[in-house]
Amino acid sequence: MSAITLKVNGNTHTLDLDPGTPLLYALSDDLELRGPKFGCGLGQCGSCMVIVKGQAVRSCITPVEAVKGDEITTLEGLGTVEKPHPIQQAFIEEQAAQCGFCLNAIIMTAKAFLDKNPKATDEQIQQAMSGILCRCFTHVRIFRAIKRYAKEMAR
Repeated sequence: MSAITLKVNGNTHTLDLDPGTPLLYALSDDLELRGPKFGCGLGQCGSCMVIVKGQAVRSCITPVEAVKGDEITTLEGLGTVEKPHPIQQAFIEEQAAQCGFCLNAIIMTAKAFLDKNPKATDEQIQQAMSGILCRCFTHVRIFRAIKRYAKEMAR
């Protein structure tokens, strides 16, 4: 075990963890954050997505040692119930959530991608989102929400 310092959603936390502990476990078990979820545990579905240094990162396969000292943003770090982040607001307005299990992956991936590519084409957005597994078939509404956020960013 080692003292690992993580910067999560603007706050610094020092945790006593094995350096190989998956970041997801530190976020969910130690910090009690519920945005990133355990899905497949293999880095394939995206449910555990967080943003680290502007990149969407699958926290279930990222050891805490790899991100110590880096700013980590979870879904909870974007906005609040009273003041949602613009991408969260877009999902609310488009009613783009169904079961919500993949929602973390979709929002965090879309945000990281559009922050770097604010003028992305539909095809580029679809390609960026292609690694997220969603079974609820709300894809049309999800895509509308992502496009709404992209439009908002362009203003």
